Amino acid sequence: MKALRYGGPGVRAWETVPDPAVEEPTDVVVEIGSSTICGTDLHILKGDVPTVDEGRILGHEAVGTVVAAGPAVTTVSEGDRVLVSCITACGRCRFCKEGHFGLCMGGGGWILGHLVDGLQAEYARVPFADTSVYPVPEGLTDEQVLFLADILPTGFEVGVLNGGVQPGDTVAVVGAGPIGLAAIMTARLFTPGRVIAIDLADARLAQAVEFGADATINNGAENAVEAVQELTGGLGADVAIEAVGVPETFELCTELIRPGGRVANVGVHGHAATLHLETLWIRDVTITTGLVDTFTTPQLLRLIEGGRLDPTVFATHRFPLEETMQAYDVFAAAAETQALKVVLEGERAVREAPAALAASAA
Repeated sequence: MKALRYGGPGVRAWETVPDPAVEEPTDVVVEIGSSTICGTDLHILKGDVPTVDEGRILGHEAVGTVVAAGPAVTTVSEGDRVLVSCITACGRCRFCKEGHFGLCMGGGGWILGHLVDGLQAEYARVPFADTSVYPVPEGLTDEQVLFLADILPTGFEVGVLNGGVQPGDTVAVVGAGPIGLAAIMTARLFTPGRVIAIDLADARLAQAVEFGADATINNGAENAVEAVQELTGGLGADVAIEAVGVPETFELCTELIRPGGRVANVGVHGHAATLHLETLWIRDVTITTGLVDTFTTPQLLRLIEGGRLDPTVFATHRFPLEETMQAYDVFAAAAETQALKVVLEGERAVREAPAALAASAA
């Protein structure tokens, strides 16, 4: 089969590799219908994730069809369409039993495209299938569920839920890329009083408004701290969500927050950031970090099935799976291409939603 392999910092290639097979009784092999590229994949290519070995097949988000299942798999069968989550869960360890699947100690966690071969390929082996893949409800397209593999639960869990967003809150989201937009979209579920998007790119800020932001600030053209103070009567934001992963944006979030407020860091950081405890301690600020656990995936899937959420707006570019190399170029140049998420379509991609579901979403 063909797959996208990591060859070390700055090196990637679409190559012929051995077909995957069931190795453990709890495995499934999935034929990829649709996959996508994550900002974390770009971090890997920059060398920010040294635990990824050279030769690793990248990718941790996909929808596909089960073509082989181990004898211990009970929740899905050959022929079933499934969402493959970015987080794999053994289901048995202490952390899995607490719902912290991202911290799995039984061989799971974020392993696909990281510690084991991933999903930017024609076929993929998925461990612990009973607790790591989700049957796709009949009638939903690949694109309706694909972004539940990572960005939607990440923005929701690590941003909105960790940040404790409440009705009436002022929420400042720093970074209007896919994760920031996912946080904006899912924050609306809690009826905040105001959602403020902060970014350096006017095009991204315009997209943020489409996703539900009430106000936007270009922090290259104006002082974001002063602008948020003005919007909040001098108080600051109740919740600040960091969705970039660079020191400057984390430190900005700690300046935007009101006394007693909450900073939720979602971005993947490759460099140290300064924590100004000399000013934060007396302001009673709470800071949270985390890797997504995907415990909200079933909940978000129900919202999509019921027409309450429409993640298809994240898909801005589509490529055949064999053009993954070109898709990386487009995604990495998002400032010029305006790419949010690129969809890599395999032969079994399901594209059209039935009219009834489209009408309910409208």
